[in-house]
Amino acid sequence: MSDGALTILDGTHLRSLDLTLPEHDVALTGAEVLDIADSRASSALFGLSLPEKLKSSALLIIRVNDVDSFRRTQLSRDQATQSLADYVTAIADRLRDDPLVISILDGKILRLFLEDEDDFAMIAENLFTDLDAEDKGKIRKGEIRNALLHMGAEMGVPPFSDFTQINDILKKHGAEGEEELGQAQFAQLLQPVLQEIAEALAEKPLVFTHNITVTNGSKLKKLLVDEEAVNNVIRRISEEKQCGKDRLGTIEVIRRFLERNRTELCLPPTEANDAVVLLYDAVFADVKDGKGAVDLDKDECTLLVKAILNKFAEQLEANPVYHELDH
Repeated sequence: MSDGALTILDGTHLRSLDLTLPEHDVALTGAEVLDIADSRASSALFGLSLPEKLKSSALLIIRVNDVDSFRRTQLSRDQATQSLADYVTAIADRLRDDPLVISILDGKILRLFLEDEDDFAMIAENLFTDLDAEDKGKIRKGEIRNALLHMGAEMGVPPFSDFTQINDILKKHGAEGEEELGQAQFAQLLQPVLQEIAEALAEKPLVFTHNITVTNGSKLKKLLVDEEAVNNVIRRISEEKQCGKDRLGTIEVIRRFLERNRTELCLPPTEANDAVVLLYDAVFADVKDGKGAVDLDKDECTLLVKAILNKFAEQLEANPVYHELDH
């Protein structure tokens, strides 16, 4: 696995997990079962601690509404086995609908930079130039911290918030303070700092989540099998068409509605990136086929909306969209 590369946790890693319980002669409590499940799921997900929100939603799926009571409950071996399987499956299902995006840093990328003198010299020069905003040919020692921030996870440097050793490493190598460094001195100081970060990550790889959501069509597929939900969407589109002051074609009305209600319909935002705009263009180009006329009867409109949503689900399953959670 490439150091720093994005990894998508969509529940696949949990589908083949060993869910057998350890041999025991006494009943297990619900708390013990959950601890076993969390530990095994975390191991399968590269050591990532399961987010509390994910665990809570999984418990609701398996109808554990009173968590404290369940944790105290004594379970027979059969009950414990079933609860373990149900809980892990629920976590996998939640990840299918709302995947987590993670990076795993183990120092490999940093070691590659450090082992190639030309690569390291170029990186150090570029960082120095970026940090020397006044073009003085000198920067403060303390700018080493900003150099690491500039490098970021893509270049193998972990986020400071997840890498608690960073302050000790900077202090150890004297990479703090107001003393000014030239480019060569900056490179000489940066090298051992990066070397120690790489060693720390090799000893204990860091797994962290990104503030990124993945729209993969899974939720949209669920909506499409909910006849009441689909009919509600069609009804609202029809009302919007009838109340509209401008005589837009049905296609245009549908597109405006979907873009405005994209969160409810589990569609990606067009402002996320240019690829999403192209996705919308491609879907509507595929289904248009002369149906941009002003008037369509109810049955024709229903078929058209379902065709558009199904096309979105197919495209998103084949090519999931990644975007910041802020959108």
